[in-house]
Amino acid sequence: MKIGTSLASFAVFTLILSAGAFAKDNHSGNFTLSESAKVGTTELQPGDYKAEWSGPADNLQVSILQHGQTVATTQGHLKSLDRPSPYSAVTESTLADQTKQVDEIEFDHSKEALVVAGE
Repeated sequence: MKIGTSLASFAVFTLILSAGAFAKDNHSGNFTLSESAKVGTTELQPGDYKAEWSGPADNLQVSILQHGQTVATTQGHLKSLDRPSPYSAVTESTLADQTKQVDEIEFDHSKEALVVAGE
C-alpha cells in the first residue's frame, strides 16, 4: 500500500515537472549589445537584453526587455538557419546618420534568427 502511494506521488511529481518543461518559453532569447544601436525607433545602450516575440513567424510583434521592463518594440520575422548558431550574435547596419541599427539576432544553439524591422 505504501509503495503504491509513493509510486502515485512520484508519477504526479514527474508529470508536473515534465509539463513545466513543455511550457518553456521558446519565443524569447537573450542577447548582448556591445555598442549603442537602434531597435525600431529606440536607441539602446550597451548591455544585456531579452527579445520576446509573438504572432505568426512572418509578422511578429517583438519586444526588447532589460531588467524585466520593455524598452523597445518593433515588428520582425523569423529566419531559418542552416545549422544552430554556436552562440548569440547581433548583426547591425549603419544608418545614414551613422547610428547603428539592429538587423538580426541569432540565439545560442537555435536554428532560427530573429530579423527585426528597421524604421
